[in-house]
Amino acid sequence: MNIKVETLPKYRIAYVRQAGPYGPGNIQAMEKLKKWAEEKNLLAEAAIILAIPQDNPETTLPENCRYDACIVISNDYQINNSICESELSGGKYVICKVKHTAEDIQKAWAEIFPALQNSGYQIDNKPIFERYTGDMIYNDYCEICVPVKPL
Repeated sequence: MNIKVETLPKYRIAYVRQAGPYGPGNIQAMEKLKKWAEEKNLLAEAAIILAIPQDNPETTLPENCRYDACIVISNDYQINNSICESELSGGKYVICKVKHTAEDIQKAWAEIFPALQNSGYQIDNKPIFERYTGDMIYNDYCEICVPVKPL
C-alpha cells in the first residue's frame, strides 16, 4: 500500500450534501456536483474533488448519515445559492492512493489504521475523505486522506 504523510492547505469548497444510507445516493450527489462544476468550467485538469462521509455508519443511523461531494474553489470564486459552500481545515494527513474499486478501498481501510499505529501518529478529530486530483478523476484512482497528529 502506497502511504505518505502530507500537509494539506485549508480548502474552500463548494459541495452537494446527500443524507441517508451511504451507497447509490453518494454517487448521485457526486454526479450533481460534477454537472454543476462542468457548467461553471471548474472541472479542469487542476480540479480537486473531495468525497467526505460526515458520519460513521457504525455509530450513526443510516438515514442520518451525511455525505458531501465537494470541489475545491479559489478564494475569489464567486458562488451563488445553487450550491453550498464551506471550508475544510488543513493540516497533516496520511494519504493512501488506491484504485477506486469497492474491493481496493475496503482493503485500504483495513490496512490504513494498523499502519497508523506504527507511524508515530494518531487520528485527528477532522473528517476523513477521498481526494481525486488531475487524471484520477477519469482513471478510477483516489486518495484516502486521514487527518493525523503526532502521538
